[in-house]
Amino acid sequence: MAKSLSFEENVELLENIIDKLEKDKVPLSEALKLYNDGVKLVRQCNDMLDKAEKQVKILDTEEDL
Repeated sequence: MAKSLSFEENVELLENIIDKLEKDKVPLSEALKLYNDGVKLVRQCNDMLDKAEKQVKILDTEEDL
């Protein structure tokens, strides 16, 4: 089973993909693969942020009690 990456690791991978697409002349097939990988990373980051936001809301609610 693959190791789950941290939010920061996912962002770093996403930044590398963006740099490669912006700076390198990438063949279309590779560009599409990189784009697809980037979309997956963005979704993973959004999921992580959503979970963190829910945890903060729970903590804020508990603090108000």
